[in-house]
Amino acid sequence: MLAERGDEKALVEVAGLCYEVLLPPCVGEKLRGGEGRTVTLEIYSQVQLDGNAGRFTFFGFTNAIEREFFEALLTVASIGPKSACRAFSAPMHRIARAIDEGDHAFLRSLPGIGQQKAKDIVAKLQGKVARFLLIQEAAPLESRRTPDFAQEALAVLLQLEYKKPEAERMIAQTLEAAPRIDDAEELLAEIYRRQSGAPA
Repeated sequence: MLAERGDEKALVEVAGLCYEVLLPPCVGEKLRGGEGRTVTLEIYSQVQLDGNAGRFTFFGFTNAIEREFFEALLTVASIGPKSACRAFSAPMHRIARAIDEGDHAFLRSLPGIGQQKAKDIVAKLQGKVARFLLIQEAAPLESRRTPDFAQEALAVLLQLEYKKPEAERMIAQTLEAAPRIDDAEELLAEIYRRQSGAPA
């Protein structure tokens, strides 16, 4: 569950534990309005060793191909994980097009990317980013319209003293698993069935 979203990071609750996840700006924008909802993130983890101790830094993406694009940026010698995260401020397909076309001016407009890093990126990745040009960008969570009947079901669950984040999570998971549901009564019945483990 997305517990909290900031401009550059999020707190994600997993099995009762909260993890801080750094977000590229374009990913953070997609999660706007998603607090309290169930989210699925692809994670890239970095381990920093300090003597016998290690510290994990997590970077989050909305799908596997975004994470692969981030990893491609890391193959550029002058780009580290935090630099790649900050630079990932425009939609992936737009950055990939700039790389493919050798558009140094656009790359320099990305946070933390100066003239030399722009040259390094093009030299390393030009001609290797075709698959990243094809992906359709997902809409931000807040722009995905919730059906009216789901709001009716949410009101019922709140009256039954479920907490709002839990109720929203149950509704989202149920609609994802059973997308043909089209009224509140059927939705509530399916939520009950899933919670009680009753057979379909």
